[in-house]
Amino acid sequence: MNGKKIVPLEFEQPLLLLAQQIEALEKQLADNPNAELETDIAQLNEQYIHLKRSLYANLRPIDHLAIARHPQRPYTRDYFERWDANWVEMHGDRQGSDDPAMVTGFLQLGDFAVLGVGTQKGRALRDKQQCNFGMPQPEGYRKALRNFHHAEKFGLPIVCLIDTPGAYPGLNAEERNQAQAIALNLRELAGLTVPVVAVVTGEGGSGGALAIGVANRILMLEHSVYSVISPEGCASILWRSGDKVAEACQAMKMTARELFSLGVIDQVIEEPLGGAHHDFDFASQKVKAALIGQLTELTLLSGPSLKDDRHRKFRKMGSFVEAAV
Repeated sequence: MNGKKIVPLEFEQPLLLLAQQIEALEKQLADNPNAELETDIAQLNEQYIHLKRSLYANLRPIDHLAIARHPQRPYTRDYFERWDANWVEMHGDRQGSDDPAMVTGFLQLGDFAVLGVGTQKGRALRDKQQCNFGMPQPEGYRKALRNFHHAEKFGLPIVCLIDTPGAYPGLNAEERNQAQAIALNLRELAGLTVPVVAVVTGEGGSGGALAIGVANRILMLEHSVYSVISPEGCASILWRSGDKVAEACQAMKMTARELFSLGVIDQVIEEPLGGAHHDFDFASQKVKAALIGQLTELTLLSGPSLKDDRHRKFRKMGSFVEAAV
């Protein structure tokens, strides 16, 4: 991650042990250069790459969840800054507050001038606290809504980046009409006549994600997850146990490949080996290319057609087959 040491995940422990062996041999080689050590290091490096590819080719849903929640994963600001160094941020809901957990601004994405909206988790502890660990409050959704209307007025496509465990569930947020703020966003997004493309870049949780996810096209990064509730919440409701999170992940069909096969999302975006946190530039370029491809197609549609397209997308979700009696 931009030269920083990557924090290993639990399922990556075999890789960590191998990396430590390689590091120890490299120190020996620095003190005592010889061909035998060089050969051993080369063989271990080859084993490391093979093991890493094998691990990531056989990930469980709970492993995808761990990658999606990795603290060094790129967030909305990381993407915006790489797409357009001169992007212009918009602050405030015009009702008295500005929620740092929701980032909005205007930027150039290839040939498209777009409104960018996305959740922000924060990197350092102080940033995380300011961003409420990526859980927007009513002011954040109202800020997004204000800019949705602005994009509609000036005919600008909308790009939404989703990475949140959900809307903030605290008492203060509910007192300030959290549910109404989310519901209003759902209604207004559904009626827009400009292209809307959403990308789940990490964790897409509950109505907090859907409030900026009613889009013509929904894309997901390879190791992101998208679900109606957190696996922990699902396990506590269905099994009344915190030990069933892995089973919940499996049952919920929350990974990108599973949701693509179910028709919930429209495209899976490749990540660098090991996850987006290993190479911000690679991830941002892949997301940018996917967005430009989708916007190129969507901008050919008229305003009413875009709205109808969005309605059809969500109406066909949850299809079923009636078995003959």
